[in-house]
Amino acid sequence: MKTNSFAAWVLAVRPYSLGASAIPVAVGSAMAWSDGGFRLPVALLCLLFALLTQCVANLVNDLWDFRRGADQPDRLGPDRAFAKGYITLPAMKTGIALFTLAACAAGCGLLFYGGWKLIPVGAACVLFAYLYTAGPWPLAYHGLGDVAVVAFFGAIPTGFTYLIQTGTWTPQVTAAALACGLVIDTMLWINNFRDRNEDARCGKRTVVVLLGEKVGRWGYLLLGVAALALCLSLWIFGGRLWAGLLPLLYAPLLAATWRKMIRIDHGDELNVCLGETARNMQLFGVLLTLGILLG
Repeated sequence: MKTNSFAAWVLAVRPYSLGASAIPVAVGSAMAWSDGGFRLPVALLCLLFALLTQCVANLVNDLWDFRRGADQPDRLGPDRAFAKGYITLPAMKTGIALFTLAACAAGCGLLFYGGWKLIPVGAACVLFAYLYTAGPWPLAYHGLGDVAVVAFFGAIPTGFTYLIQTGTWTPQVTAAALACGLVIDTMLWINNFRDRNEDARCGKRTVVVLLGEKVGRWGYLLLGVAALALCLSLWIFGGRLWAGLLPLLYAPLLAATWRKMIRIDHGDELNVCLGETARNMQLFGVLLTLGILLG
């Protein structure tokens, strides 16, 4: 691959993972639509901000996992652009800066609709993109990666997408937001399960490393089950029948990928489960969004 080429940058921003940004915005906007407060410009700006911020996080992760020794030549996961030498250090630093500026510009557009009170929220999102793997105390290296994902790919984007459009925040929005965050965390979980030995070797203390392989095996399934329970609460306590029932179609795919993960257990063959998890996550997002729109 040519150094600093367009293909190298596509690899670095990881397009397959960007559904993690689109899902919470789609769910939050669907909730706003169903409650009569949908605003298309806000939804689009939220989506743009979320996508750009995740691109920043992916680029920072690409750079700093290599610097910290987590991405070595024997890496089991998909190729990383910086570790492979496809992007030079000056280019990577410039790319991170440009994506950060673009994300901030999109966030500034949201101030027109949500007011200055959004500045701390936006700043926290951008800081998370850096502090997840960079800085003196990276979250991903101290057992807080999963908490951060549930917060910044669930509670915050879903909740604030709804809040900016409607001016309110309801318990049902919280349930939907947490459901999104938990399902999206299955992507991180399968990565951490696959990399558990390499992470332990380089001092990356993920939950799987800290609590062991048994928790790693069952945690993936429990995340998805908990998300489905939250969806059912939208029906039981909120009267949203289809929001509770449609996401159940995600259950057999979750179970099938989990069984495959248990059977494979270790090695780069688990990347098949990573791909399936990305597919399952996106399906869940579509089903929950459609279910909310149907009522």
